[in-house]
Amino acid sequence: MSFEPDIAVVIVAAGDGTRLAAGRPKALVPLAGPTILERALHGVLSLPRPAQIVVVAPPAHVGETRESAERAVGAAIDALVVVAGGGSRTASVRAGLEALLPSVATVLVHDAARPLTPVSLIQSVVEAVEATGDAVIPGLPVVDTMKDVSGDDLVLGTVDRDRLRSVQTPQGFPRGLLERAYADDVAERTDDAATVAAVGGAVRIVSGDERAFKITTPWDLRRAELLLGAAGTRTGVGVDVHAVGNGGTLRLAGLEWPGEPALSGHSDGDAVAHAVVDALLGAAGLGDIGAMFGTDDPALAGADGGVFVRGAVDALGRAGFAPVNVSVQLIGNRPRFASRRTEAERAMSAMVGAPVSITATTTDGLGFTGRGEGVMAIASALVRSQRGGVLE
Repeated sequence: MSFEPDIAVVIVAAGDGTRLAAGRPKALVPLAGPTILERALHGVLSLPRPAQIVVVAPPAHVGETRESAERAVGAAIDALVVVAGGGSRTASVRAGLEALLPSVATVLVHDAARPLTPVSLIQSVVEAVEATGDAVIPGLPVVDTMKDVSGDDLVLGTVDRDRLRSVQTPQGFPRGLLERAYADDVAERTDDAATVAAVGGAVRIVSGDERAFKITTPWDLRRAELLLGAAGTRTGVGVDVHAVGNGGTLRLAGLEWPGEPALSGHSDGDAVAHAVVDALLGAAGLGDIGAMFGTDDPALAGADGGVFVRGAVDALGRAGFAPVNVSVQLIGNRPRFASRRTEAERAMSAMVGAPVSITATTTDGLGFTGRGEGVMAIASALVRSQRGGVLE
């Protein structure tokens, strides 16, 4: 099958990093092990939809940049294109746009120097572009008092900071709008949104994230290292509820339960497996089962819970995490769980690749579980960073 993504992420990594003073291009500087570029790619690779990745490299370091990028993308290498940048940011972005696949409709332009940008922020930009058809940029409210100052340092007044935002990347655009903005020689501007605005494009703001700060100085690099060190282990919680259906065979905790009616749902309704998925994804900051797999994808109709669990574990691996253990509390009157607890724990542990313990309880006849109308599962997951952590 040909690779025809509708999203592309152009990662600008062509800067020399003079202020970082690391003796090499900034994107190739190690950050708690992997390079800054690799860290930036981890977030992009955690998107729930496939995306073309175009890395714009320093012209004298294309080979080294390619090696670094390939280490990050691994099995997704078919999605990767590495091109040489130009003498300015504008020229580098234009070089990235020239490498886009015909299928791409939405383009994100992202700074490699923002390696801790969470996937949730990247996804919010994609969704806003697709929903509005406008350019979309993430921004944070300005918290310091802002002054308007003359050329000789005389304070002229206080600026209303409520109308100001500190802008981050990725910045997202409909492809046609961005290509039109860069079609001709344009003035060098500090971000792509300004270039788009110059040709009349509308630009919208979505909420930014403190973790998407830019590494510019050694102080910034150390801050990123400390944040990654703090992310050694993380926890997540998942909750899932399914009603009892009218037929079929129950699938729960990775097992079939002959004689018990199936739980309703687009897939197999395995509340235990689905809660485990949300707990794992939540621990790594990768969203939830609905965002990653969709709630009505025809390809997943009737799919067993293991499909989602294994998919979540794969997503964790791409983001630099591995499961440590999962604990699940199953709440419901049926099925009688105790006799198959060990079997269920083995099945779920095999899916997760780490120990899964399951306890079960009833609600003494109270609520929908007590009336036998459905079951609930609550899962807690602990995950470990494999690459120093990715703050998602």
